[in-house]
Amino acid sequence: MAKFTVPVIAEYLETPKLQPDVMQGAGPFVAKPDMQKALGFPEQLVDDWQHVALDKMGELLKKYRSLQVYMDACVKCGACTDKCHYMLGTGDPKNMPVARQDLMRKVYRRYFTLAGKYFPKLVGAVDLTESVLDDWYNYYHQCSECRRCSVFCPYGIDTAEVTMAAREILASVGRGQKYANEIIGKVYTIGNNLGLPEPALRNTLEGLEEDIFDDTGVAVRLPLDEKGADILLVTPSADFFAEPHVDGLMGYAKVFHQMGASWTLSSHASEAANFGLFIGSYDNMRRLTLRIREAALELGVKRIIFGECGHAWRVAYSFLNTLAGPFDFLDPRYPIPQHICEYTYDALQAGLLTFDKSANDHRVVTFHDSCNVARASRMGNMAGGQFIIPRALIKASCNHFHDMAADTIHDQTFCCGGGGGLLTDDLLELRVKGALPRMQALKQVVEQHQVTHMAAICAICKSQFSKVLPYYGFEMDQIISVHQLVGDALVLTPSE
Repeated sequence: MAKFTVPVIAEYLETPKLQPDVMQGAGPFVAKPDMQKALGFPEQLVDDWQHVALDKMGELLKKYRSLQVYMDACVKCGACTDKCHYMLGTGDPKNMPVARQDLMRKVYRRYFTLAGKYFPKLVGAVDLTESVLDDWYNYYHQCSECRRCSVFCPYGIDTAEVTMAAREILASVGRGQKYANEIIGKVYTIGNNLGLPEPALRNTLEGLEEDIFDDTGVAVRLPLDEKGADILLVTPSADFFAEPHVDGLMGYAKVFHQMGASWTLSSHASEAANFGLFIGSYDNMRRLTLRIREAALELGVKRIIFGECGHAWRVAYSFLNTLAGPFDFLDPRYPIPQHICEYTYDALQAGLLTFDKSANDHRVVTFHDSCNVARASRMGNMAGGQFIIPRALIKASCNHFHDMAADTIHDQTFCCGGGGGLLTDDLLELRVKGALPRMQALKQVVEQHQVTHMAAICAICKSQFSKVLPYYGFEMDQIISVHQLVGDALVLTPSE
């Protein structure tokens, strides 16, 4: 099945024996010239790439004070060394967060510190050579920007920001990543990551309406481009494409139906995901985010709700208002933005939804906290709401729920292994090995509580697990959407 060795799940998660450079040269495909051009980057490696890279690095150090702090603050304490899922899965020491950061830190010291300019060997400074650039491209694309290491860092060094800066520098000299850059280009030209044009999207939604009616006998609408609707739903385009994503989308629609909500999707902004975050480009993040503002204005909605996507929620929660605001044309009574889990939870708390838990009795469920939700956002008006709310929805719709081990959930959750723009088959070995810590925690709860399904609220997590679960002896359909559980148990009222 695999052309590489799949790690063996041990009884307990173990720090592997180090294998220096075992993942050397395992980086992703480089973006083609037209993909680079569409994002405003050089089409290929520029002749004076070293000067361009250092100029860009200097610009980012001045622009983001945090980046210089991260370059200066590390004392090599070792707290992060065994916290990265890629380090645990591959054994490559350069996948230790501190070592991955040092690929940039050594260059920073050489060109941006006094000691590094005059005594480079004494402070571990190195010149920015082509082999160093190759290491950057290779290992900064073996980081999913999950930020788990930052939870354990006594100085709060955010490895994701270092990775984002490195990727922006790489793109600025003509070394962008094919997968992420191609996807961003599709959003600019068509409106979503999958390249689904409006007719195909409309046809898909009509097909889902038919599926819901055949299954329930209730006419549940999935409207598109309806002006005057109260709610604009912005969801990852994976929700239009395949299981388990579409089941989650149908779950949202059922909740809106039961609430009597006026809502719509938009063909202009049919994508919640924002890969500008992954490549570290705030300019591209803003361009992508502005499409949502444009759609909201065009349709005249009162509120914006985001579907189940981890990094989409991070961008929405942390950056939507600053990148594309102000949203003073929306109804101030509602949060801007709002997550679909928050919307459903509020309805649940108000007693407006009725569930038949027995509809999910064939499932014993656990929950995977997605990185960007767990460590870079929150939900509701309570501390830890991003942990409480999804679990409350699962428990409201299921009789059988068990959490995984405490040190593998909440803010200590392990990444699925495919986040950060790495969900591409040219990185399959990395993705499978990076999934090891989560697979170990899943196996433990399966053995202890006979768990049959793992729910998630992230499109990338769902896609990643569908791919890698079979490598570890599980079935690909054991990963499901939280709103699939909600939708299956929700008691629907027929339309009048």
